Amino acid sequence: MKLHLVSVLIILTSCALIRAEQPNILWLFCDDMAVNGISAYDSRFSDMKITPNIDRIAEEGVRFERCYVSNSVCAPSRATLLTGKHSHKNGKYGNIEPYNHDQMQFQKLIGQGGYQSAIIGKTHLPGSIQGFDYWETLPGHGLYENPAFITAEGKVRFEGHSSDVIADRALNWYNTKRDPEKPFILMVHFKAPHRDWTPAPRFVEAFKEASFPEPDTLFDNYATRERAAAHAMGIGAHMKIGSDLKADHWPHRSYLLDENLKGEALVRAKYQAYMRDYFACVAGVDENVGRLVQQLKDDGLYDNTIVMFSSDQGFYLGEHGWFDKRWMYEESFRTPFVAKWKGVIEPSTVNEDLAQNIDFAPTFLDIAGVAAPEDMQGESLVPLFGGQTPDDWRTSLYYHYYMEGHGTTRHEGVSDGNYKFIRFYGRKTKGEDVFELYDLNKDPAEMNNVYGNPEMAGKLAKMKAELALLRDYYDVPDEEVVMMKREKKEKSK
Repeated sequence: MKLHLVSVLIILTSCALIRAEQPNILWLFCDDMAVNGISAYDSRFSDMKITPNIDRIAEEGVRFERCYVSNSVCAPSRATLLTGKHSHKNGKYGNIEPYNHDQMQFQKLIGQGGYQSAIIGKTHLPGSIQGFDYWETLPGHGLYENPAFITAEGKVRFEGHSSDVIADRALNWYNTKRDPEKPFILMVHFKAPHRDWTPAPRFVEAFKEASFPEPDTLFDNYATRERAAAHAMGIGAHMKIGSDLKADHWPHRSYLLDENLKGEALVRAKYQAYMRDYFACVAGVDENVGRLVQQLKDDGLYDNTIVMFSSDQGFYLGEHGWFDKRWMYEESFRTPFVAKWKGVIEPSTVNEDLAQNIDFAPTFLDIAGVAAPEDMQGESLVPLFGGQTPDDWRTSLYYHYYMEGHGTTRHEGVSDGNYKFIRFYGRKTKGEDVFELYDLNKDPAEMNNVYGNPEMAGKLAKMKAELALLRDYYDVPDEEVVMMKREKKEKSK
C-alpha cells in the first residue's frame, strides 16, 4: 500500500531525528536458526511460543518474510555479513580456505560515524579480527560447554553454556568497556543452535514430553529432483543416535537404543529427539536475548537502540527428511530477520521485499551516517525500515554454493520469489549441468521440478536470462577461475 505524502514526511522527519541522536545497534546473530524456529513466523511450531523475546522484537518492529543468504554455509555467510559482498568478491567460498581480514569490512568504517564496535561470540573466520574496537570470538565452531575465546590478549576460557557465556561477555563489554558518551554497535553471535544441539543443563529436559509436529515432507522420495536424493544429511540415515541425540549418556534418550526401533518409526523417534534438543538450544538463546534487551531497558537506552536478530542461514527441521543447510531450497536459502527501531519502524510490520545478507553491512553504515564503499554489493535496508521501497529495489536474488560434501554439490541459481531456477554443475553431476525449476506459488515445498515441462518453456527462458543478468551485475567469474582461486587459497592455508 502506498503511503500518503504526509505519512512519508513524518517517517523521513522521524528518521532524521533518530539519526541526529545516533542510535545504538544491538545485532543478535544465531548459527543455523531456521525461520521455522521462531514463533513470530508462521510455521507448524508457531503455537508453541518458544521464542517470546525474539518475537517481541518483531512485534515492536518488522518481520522480513523474504530475507535470504547468498551462500548457505557458516563461514561464507559471516564473511558476507562483514563485507557486504558475495563469496566470489570477499574470497570466502567455503569453510576451508583462509579469510582475508585485510579487505574492507564495515567495522573498519563505522568508527567514522563516531561508533564504538564490539563483536562477541562465533565468527568462524580464522585469523586475527580487524576493525572492531573490542572482540572476543570462539575458535572455529567453539564449544557448547565451557567455551574458550580468542581475544587480543590471548585465549581465555569461561565456565558455563556458550549461549549464557556469550551473553555474559557481551554484557561485560557493555557494562565495563563501553564509552557511554558514544553510540555503539554490539554484535552478539551465538553458537546455538548449531549441531550437535547441546542445550544448557536447565533446558536438557525442557521439552522431554513435547510432541513436535512433523513436516509434510518428512518422508520425501525426491521424485524429479535427482540431486536432492543424494543429500547426506538425512535424519534417518545420517543423524547419529549417540553424538547427535545423546542416547548413550542421557537416560531419558535410552529408548533410541532399542534394536526393534526401525524404519519410519525410528525416523519419527529421531525427529522428535532432534526437535527437543534444537528448540532447547533455541530457548536458551531466546532467554539470553531477553537478558540483553532488559539491560538496555534498565539503562534507559532501549528506545534509542536498533535491535536486529538474524542467522547465518536457515536450517532443515525435518523438511525433506533432512537436517543441515547448503541447498538453495527455501528452508536453508531463507533466513530469519526481525528488527525494531522506535520512531522509524512501525510496530508489527511485515516486509515482503527481497532482502539478502549482502545488505546488512551497508545498512549498518547507513544507520551510522557513513557512506558505504562502492564495491559493496548490497543495499541499505534503512528505506525499507521506514516503509519506503525504492523504485529500483531488486526483483531477484543470486545464490551460489561452492562446496562439495555431505551429498551436496556446487550450484548457483536465481529466485524472484515466484520462481526459482537452479543449475548444479559440481563434481557429482559427472561433468553435465543439472537443472531445476520451481513454481514457488503452486509448489512452495519445492517437491516438483518442472524444468522439463514444455508449458514452462517461456518462464524457463526468462529465469535463465535473469541468471545471466545477475552474474553480469555481480561480476561473477567462470567456475574454472573460481576453483583455481580456491585451490590456491587452500594450499596456502
